[in-house]
Amino acid sequence: MPFVRIDAHGGDTDDDRLDALGRAVHDALVETLGIPSDDRFQVLTAHDAARGTLRHDDYLGVRRDAGIVFVAITLRAGRTTGQKEALYRRIAQLAEEYAGTEPRNVFVTLTENTSADWSLGDGLAQYVGSGSC
Repeated sequence: MPFVRIDAHGGDTDDDRLDALGRAVHDALVETLGIPSDDRFQVLTAHDAARGTLRHDDYLGVRRDAGIVFVAITLRAGRTTGQKEALYRRIAQLAEEYAGTEPRNVFVTLTENTSADWSLGDGLAQYVGSGSC
């Protein structure tokens, strides 16, 4: 069960763009990591580009601009480096296809944890002793 946060500069189509980015990340997770299609937990936030609430530089030769999107994914550990690389590629491809976001502006981080680090409601650690995604 991944938990996804997406932060993007806003614009005229904040809601449409954020929805498209959320779909892009979710579809990439389903395609590359086998996440169940109904396992979608996301926080999507638009930031005021005029006030510069998202900061970025041209680190490692990647030229970013106001179209930058930060994608932070928390999920349980266990994916290979190859799976993660496929996920990054697919998110960038789908963000461009669905939301018109240039791949150079898609910044993704993964944070891994264990089954005991999740409570999906009711104050329970549902994954403890479970083999679910």
